[in-house]
Amino acid sequence: MARRGIPVDIVANHALPLFSRHIRRRFSWNDSGRDDALSRLVGLAERDGLAGAVLFAGGDTEVRFIAENHATLASVFRLTTPPWDVTQSLLDKHAMHQHAATLGLDAPRCYTPRDRHDLESMPCRFPLVLKPTVRTVENAFTLAKAWRADDRATLLARWDEAAALVGEDAIVVQELIPGGGEAQYSYAAVCDRGAPVASLVARRRRQYPVEFGYTSTFVETADCPAVEDAGRRFLASLDYTGIAEVELKYDHRDGRYKILDVNARIWTWAALGAAAGVDFSHVLWRVACGEQVAPVRPSRDAAWMHASRDLVAAAHGMLAGRLTPAAWLRSLNNPLVFAAFALDDPLPGLVELPLALWRAVTHRLPIVVRDFWRQIVIADDPAGDALTPKPDSPYSRARLPRRTSSGRAD
Repeated sequence: MARRGIPVDIVANHALPLFSRHIRRRFSWNDSGRDDALSRLVGLAERDGLAGAVLFAGGDTEVRFIAENHATLASVFRLTTPPWDVTQSLLDKHAMHQHAATLGLDAPRCYTPRDRHDLESMPCRFPLVLKPTVRTVENAFTLAKAWRADDRATLLARWDEAAALVGEDAIVVQELIPGGGEAQYSYAAVCDRGAPVASLVARRRRQYPVEFGYTSTFVETADCPAVEDAGRRFLASLDYTGIAEVELKYDHRDGRYKILDVNARIWTWAALGAAAGVDFSHVLWRVACGEQVAPVRPSRDAAWMHASRDLVAAAHGMLAGRLTPAAWLRSLNNPLVFAAFALDDPLPGLVELPLALWRAVTHRLPIVVRDFWRQIVIADDPAGDALTPKPDSPYSRARLPRRTSSGRAD
């Protein structure tokens, strides 16, 4: 955006973007879940001249915050996030899979146990994965992409651990589609009232961790009409306006592409678009400003790399015999853009690895250790009610209404 002469201010608590020379002003943002978060953001806009600016959400927590306060924020900013009645169908995996089913889109088989007792007797085909329905609070479960279960005993143990952190009604149990990142595709688009004005299909060649990629490490443009059709149908059905990434995985067992997730925000590898001739952030900015934008498609093949993590993912693939050094080198032939490094803005790329290590030690590790210790405490809890989040816990505020088997919110 700054390269196009558009000033960029950042309101965040993540350190890496603060090192970019393209950031004009930096404002702190403690927690969008605070009771005074809305008044603080509106006050910031009035005090520092941000009224009328285009507001981009950088994470799922911010997406939910903007969507739930859409009317108030729309009176101050130009928004790129749809209101809650649309966004809910993307943030919550139960709602997303239900909506995909109404459209006839393929998806992994999902199991909907009412409680642990129901799960004990439910017929299942292993292996399975457990996922949180939403990721708006950080704990050991939500920080993981998924937890795998290869048998009933593991499934029940993982269910207990997840329920202690998020509650039984906030867990998704679904079949594990075989394959790693190479089987995962995305339809990425900026839409205006359901019609794509900028779009491409990408393939996640490598990811880290290797089996359940918390983040992509190497992504390239791809030509896959089935993925494009599924993504377009899903977003068009919502009359969607904004940016979205629809993730699908190819299941070689039946030859179908199955929807996994939908991100209603800028995603990690969004810079691939600009390298391929589809500048998502700029197109989204123009749509938010009310401009008429002619549809944009990729003009060339391109690739995106998170270099430090891709070296680890590639080494793992080589040790497992799934990747050769020559194949890894060939994957770098297309025009390449990096996750954090650019020649005209090198500092973020230079500090990215030290910051990632520091964040892992000071932020992620304490959360995992805390929740591991919590499992020990729960195992000895004689009351037997520790699996239910307290009414004032952060996750109880973040959860969506529970869905019954008929789809109604109770």
